Amino acid sequence: MVNKLERKRHLQTAYWSMVAVAAALIVSISPVLADTIWDRFSTIMRDVYGQIVGISTIVAVTVAAIALVVRMVSRNQRAVDEATAWVKRVVITWLILNMLGFIVAYLQPLIAGGSYTG
Repeated sequence: MVNKLERKRHLQTAYWSMVAVAAALIVSISPVLADTIWDRFSTIMRDVYGQIVGISTIVAVTVAAIALVVRMVSRNQRAVDEATAWVKRVVITWLILNMLGFIVAYLQPLIAGGSYTG
């Protein structure tokens, strides 16, 4: 019984020692790699955002075109109302996605370097 408790205690000590070493390594390396990591992350996020905006534009135009065709052709008032609601949703969602890019591009210089300079 004592042997199991002692072994468990040794395993816990070894585990927390490895966690401390890993944390110290991360803290000591992070200032060196911070610029390159964040620059790379920023580049990747710009690329991903550009792809999302491009795809969302194609999807928005397609869905809006279908909704407008349904709105013009349908004789059912409920279908016309639903199509109108879809066009409104598509336009609002597309505007929000595009405005996110403008907001980030405007705010990024204001908070550059992790400190607010405005």
